[in-house]
Amino acid sequence: MKLYYSAGACSLSPHIALEEAGLKYEAISAPTKTKLLPDGSDYRKVNPLGYVPYLVLDDGTGLREGPAIVQYIADQAPEKKLAPANGTLARYQLQSWLNFIGTEVHKGFSPLFNPATPDEVKQATQERLLGRLSWVDGELAGKPYLMGSDFSVADAYLFTVTNWAKPTGLDISGLKNLAAYRERIAARPAVQRAMKAEGLL
Repeated sequence: MKLYYSAGACSLSPHIALEEAGLKYEAISAPTKTKLLPDGSDYRKVNPLGYVPYLVLDDGTGLREGPAIVQYIADQAPEKKLAPANGTLARYQLQSWLNFIGTEVHKGFSPLFNPATPDEVKQATQERLLGRLSWVDGELAGKPYLMGSDFSVADAYLFTVTNWAKPTGLDISGLKNLAAYRERIAARPAVQRAMKAEGLL
């Protein structure tokens, strides 16, 4: 498998999932700004949409969109328990988390990365994000991970997008459960390997 990623972007989530799953893969840098691959070719020839993550399977099939990619990865190593079994209520709860993180948190950060976003819009965006993350903070009370006692691909995704709080000026220091949760995840060896590979540590 080949994972196309951009350092620190949402593609860190499947990068962590691959490390947690212990699967063989090649990570290829596809910077979102330049779209230039290490060999000098245009990343859009691989993925016409030009964004990451993008997973190419051994047979050449491409898979896009982070929540789909991380579930695929989890299903290749079921013994790692990165996702509950398909067809179970717990699997739908995982998908609920992945959708919430994708639409309410991940996309919520987008205006904060755009230099053209007016200050009042940025302030409203930060307030909305803080509201969503305050709810997550409450959901984490008394449990180590989003799904309970087991680390899942949803945790890799939430960790990845909450990494963006500091560079965008979103103050989440008051969310104590979330802070402790982020420390737990940051300490995981697979997470450290993925972050080192992307030059983030």
